[in-house]
Amino acid sequence: MTPPPSHRPTLSMTQVLLCGAAIVTLSMGIRHGFGLWLQPITMDRGWTRETFALAIAIQNIAWGVAGPFAGMIADRFGAFRVLVVGSLLYALGLVGMALATSGAGFTGATGLLIGMAQSGTTYAVVYGVIGRNVAPERRSWAMGVAAAAGSFGQFLMVPVENWLIGAWGWQSALFVLACAALAIMPLAFGLHEPPQSAHGGPRQSIGAALKEAFAYPSFRWLMAGYFVCGFQVVFIGVHMPSYLKDKGLTPDVATTALALIGLFNVVGTYAAGVLGQRLAKRHILAGIYLARSVAIVAFLLVPLSPASVYVFSSVMGVLWLSTVPPTNAVVAQIFGVQYMSMLGGLVFFSHQVGSFMGVWLGGRLYDTTGSYDIVWYLAIALGVFAALANLPVRETPIVRASPQPA
Repeated sequence: MTPPPSHRPTLSMTQVLLCGAAIVTLSMGIRHGFGLWLQPITMDRGWTRETFALAIAIQNIAWGVAGPFAGMIADRFGAFRVLVVGSLLYALGLVGMALATSGAGFTGATGLLIGMAQSGTTYAVVYGVIGRNVAPERRSWAMGVAAAAGSFGQFLMVPVENWLIGAWGWQSALFVLACAALAIMPLAFGLHEPPQSAHGGPRQSIGAALKEAFAYPSFRWLMAGYFVCGFQVVFIGVHMPSYLKDKGLTPDVATTALALIGLFNVVGTYAAGVLGQRLAKRHILAGIYLARSVAIVAFLLVPLSPASVYVFSSVMGVLWLSTVPPTNAVVAQIFGVQYMSMLGGLVFFSHQVGSFMGVWLGGRLYDTTGSYDIVWYLAIALGVFAALANLPVRETPIVRASPQPA
């Protein structure tokens, strides 16, 4: 009976964290501000909010579908190639987003290209490198550092993107972001690993790894919880600026709110990574999801004002991506790191299905009812469900009868 195989580090932890954090800062920072483009693009092009929301929804699905394949390639041949291709697709997608004059063209660029780009430039790929090059006793902490970097990117990039839109117009702002996305390529050299065959230890086939994961109940519970995470954060991130403007608040309030989410998420994600070294990760995840539901209930009950928005954004910021380090650390803890990017991508696929539903339903139900109320209520109920779904997760390493052939 053997536990999941380990891998010998081939890169320094400092190098991996610095380059990985910078990559996630750029990739997540750019996407976090997409809600700022909803109104200028729909007004300029004469589109409905559902048109914009559907493109972002497809972006999340494309990210989720491509994620396991990007992870599979990164696990097998190293993350470098995946990151370079992802950087190029990101830049092309942002340029296409600026130039599209039809809903179909906008969906192709914003949805498919950027979605595939994100699958190769965000957490699953970067976390795979971290998992293979950071000792298990520091792995949750290291993942918290990378997630905190992505949160800092949100805090940093949202005001920059808002300023670019105001100063240069929404199209030119997207061209500038396309140039920023290309900066991921040189950073990818810091995560340039040798192919997996260079690593020692027993090998498991991809098919065996997939069969093993889906047969394990804890993996399915993690996927269920991550669905809710995607639903909540993408609905809020994309639709809250328009929700606040509909309620009579200025665009600056929405910009500050998104920036606060990013700022406080630095604290939340780092804290989740640190706590994951000391506490049961399933309890951390259950607490995060339940706290989100409580925060949304309070936000809807108190009178809406800039102050209430800022308090809500700060609280949600602490909870925003704090699910990422414990979720991925549990995957590595159960199954080992050989196929961590692929398995992390599969869990994230569920997250992106939830993202699709959250952002699309936000636009669909708003166009149908003139209100976001139903989606807010769904976000509350799903948060309670996710809290309960994470409690049965078992965090002990899976035991295999014998190594599987490659």
